[in-house]
Amino acid sequence: MNEAEIRKIVQNTINSVKSDPSQMTLALAEQICEAVLNEAKRIGVKAVVCLSDAGGHPKLVKAMDDAYIASYDVAVNKAFTVVALKMSTIDLKPLAQPGGSLYGIQFTNGGRIVIFGGGDPLIGSDGTIIGGIGVSGGSEAQDTALSEFGKRYFESQL
Repeated sequence: MNEAEIRKIVQNTINSVKSDPSQMTLALAEQICEAVLNEAKRIGVKAVVCLSDAGGHPKLVKAMDDAYIASYDVAVNKAFTVVALKMSTIDLKPLAQPGGSLYGIQFTNGGRIVIFGGGDPLIGSDGTIIGGIGVSGGSEAQDTALSEFGKRYFESQL
């Protein structure tokens, strides 16, 4: 195999990850995470970002320097929640309030369900969930904005 053939194989592999992200690969998780961390830095939030696979298992977790220690578990659990319930955590919030149809859901699944903003499912071009993003470290509004930013970044890669 010569150098030109190797380059072609590498480029085809890179293009397949870019053009049709049908699963949460480490490369895709890294791209999304870096975009979100750059946005967090821009708005002054010391965030923890988690990207999960379609089963809700963490694929990548990164914490900015001096982020809250508690934000690690919160970000991981937000990424789990959005895959497990197939909705953003901000959309889950009103359903989980007293009188809501899912009131008390945060006490299920070993306490891993998060009922406030900062998590979004990542849905592939075929309509299936390929993973989730969870962000923690700022206010609910900031975490929500950052997870939505990550979701839009992911969608721009489709």
